[in-house]
This record gives sequence, C-alpha cells and structure tokens, in this order.
Amino acid sequence: MDPFLADFLRLLEEKHADFVAALEGLPSGAINWQPGEGMNSLGVLAFHTAGAERFWIGDIAMQEPLKRDRPGEFAARDVNAQQAIARLGWSLDYAREALERLTVADLAMTRVNPRNGGETTAGWAILHALEHTAMHAGHAQMTRQLWEVRASS
Repeated sequence: MDPFLADFLRLLEEKHADFVAALEGLPSGAINWQPGEGMNSLGVLAFHTAGAERFWIGDIAMQEPLKRDRPGEFAARDVNAQQAIARLGWSLDYAREALERLTVADLAMTRVNPRNGGETTAGWAILHALEHTAMHAGHAQMTRQLWEVRASS
C-alpha cells in the first residue's frame, strides 16, 4: 500500500477506535438514548457513520455501489453496543480492503455522486469519509459523556 494511503488508513482506524471506546461497556439504554430533541443516539451515529463511510469510499471512490439505506441508518432502534461496534467494523473492513486496491493515481480520478450528480475526485471522497467519521466519533464521545453525567445524577 502506498505510504499516503497507509497513513490515511491508520487515521481512519484511530477514529474507529475512538468511536468503539465511546460504545464499549454501555447498556442498550445508553446506546439508544437521545440527548435531546432531534439529536442522534449512539446507535444511530454508528449506523450512519458506517453507511456514510462505505458510501464515500465504496460507492464514490471505488465505484462499487451498494444499495445504501440512508434513512434506515437514522431509524436504527433497539441497538446494543455489539451491533453498533459490528456495524463500524463492517465499514472499516471494507475500507481496509478497498484501500489495498486504490492507488495514489486513482485519487485524481473524477467520480460522480449518484445522489446528486455532482463531480468530485476519488481523493476528496476518501478524505470526506475520514472527516465525517472523525466528526461523528467526536459526537459519540460527547454523547457518552452526557449519558454518564445523566446516569450519575
């Protein structure tokens, strides 16, 4: 694997580890708890993050479409920590395999987003996947902290 792509994968794995740490050891009630009106539970965050990551790396960068159910990601209910962690593992496993096949030259290739017809590069798509995963890993950390404060009062 090219050193740039290896570094990219290392960062993606770190963000996944952060996300998993925010999920581990929590009861299902915590995984499905919403900190406020219109806010996402940890389960929803995990399912959405995995779906989005697979979309940007797989559908866009690799041009390997998967019938993503984006609305279903936000409808995830009755999720336990193991299911959320497994879903994140599914997307990370795909990313590892895909990045083995991707080259630095591929990063400059134009790709079309099937959702809106917009054009981007494969490189932008994988960087956006990392950015998006990192953002939601941070949301998961904050949601866990809010749950812990709530549970201790």
